[in-house]
Amino acid sequence: MIEVLKHPIYARLFSAQVIALIGTGLLTVALGLLAYDLAGERAGVVLGTVFAIKMIAYVGLAPVANALAGRWPRKRVLIGADLVRAAVALSLPFIDSVWHIYGLIFVLQAASATFTPAFQAVIPDILPDERDYTRALSLSRLAYDLENLLSPALAGFLLIFISYHWLFGGTVLGFIGSALLVLAAPIPALKPQAKMRPFLDRLTRGIRIYVATPRLRGLLSLNLSAAAAGAFVLVNTVVVVRGEYGMGDRQVAYALAAFGGGSMLAALVLPRLLDRLTDRRIMVTAGFLLAGLTLGHAVYQFTLGLPGWGWFLALWALSGLFYAAILTPSGRLLRNSAHAEDRPSLFAAQFTLSHLCWLMTYPVAGWAGNALGLPVAMAILGTIALAGALLAVAAWPADDSQVVEHEHRDLPPDHPHLRDHPVAGTRHRHVFVIDDEHRAWPTHG
Repeated sequence: MIEVLKHPIYARLFSAQVIALIGTGLLTVALGLLAYDLAGERAGVVLGTVFAIKMIAYVGLAPVANALAGRWPRKRVLIGADLVRAAVALSLPFIDSVWHIYGLIFVLQAASATFTPAFQAVIPDILPDERDYTRALSLSRLAYDLENLLSPALAGFLLIFISYHWLFGGTVLGFIGSALLVLAAPIPALKPQAKMRPFLDRLTRGIRIYVATPRLRGLLSLNLSAAAAGAFVLVNTVVVVRGEYGMGDRQVAYALAAFGGGSMLAALVLPRLLDRLTDRRIMVTAGFLLAGLTLGHAVYQFTLGLPGWGWFLALWALSGLFYAAILTPSGRLLRNSAHAEDRPSLFAAQFTLSHLCWLMTYPVAGWAGNALGLPVAMAILGTIALAGALLAVAAWPADDSQVVEHEHRDLPPDHPHLRDHPVAGTRHRHVFVIDDEHRAWPTHG
């Protein structure tokens, strides 16, 4: 896996991702403690609202940002978004009202909705080999896990010596460091398209490709499973640890680190598994296991109460393992489901639709947890996760193949596509993706 870092451009971009995510991890811990200071036992409601605002920004702005920024230099887009995020993080320690949190988080996440899809779409252009790209996805998953593992551990150590307000300073440094590394990386420009598409076409193109592709409809269902279980962890860990177990700030960090540790383990073993097993088999299995674990934990709390602290950490680690097994291979599905010029739009669509799932589940985790109790909220979210896994089985064919036999009744015989891919009878076969010549997925029979 590590050999992919020998690629100099990817190594710089990966370093930028790591530094920014360490800062984001510090922000997650600091924001949870700030919410607890401002709202006390209602911190779960505040964090649920914060995460819902984050998802609203992601869902509403990612396609717009991609459509507007599609003609701008990608390096400038990435650096500008990092600088905006640094400015917002610099302001957070000075607020004294919950609504200030809401406003600043919206601005910060609007910048992230611009940065993240653009960053993800750059990587396939830098690493065209599928094995390299698969390993880059696992390394990327490891980088995201730094937000849940090393960052909370670092936060727990720093909290021995400093107030949590100083953790926001680490976030600022992370975003500035990311901007400097992106500045130093020679990012390839997008190849010009044969025709300039209208704004509305650019705005909706990625989502149209996404919903017309069966494997991506399955991915969306599994995104719902991951979001359901993950929302409970991210929103209610601080409430469970401080309110139910009666522990302190460092134990909150340790619990988040356990979730990140399980996710990191999945990222380490997935490249070899993906060489032997299909994406669908791994992702769907992980979806059912994650749903079963969440529902089982809820049933245990209903009947026997809180598990021991060690068991709780183990449950969080297993949740992280199954969560990452769902999400890590998703980049491979996106890469194989569009032409290079459509990948930025498709990655933006994945960003939007996956975070729509989080928008649905974050309020359940926060508000249902506060109004109905944490075990009820966990049971509701576990049921949603199970529904997502079942929908994925129905939407994503088990015999999914990149090469698909189909016909073109709407194209004239001298069309360039038919010259490039000769027809035998009325049908032909090639790697199939949704584009201008293929607007719907072929059906059997």
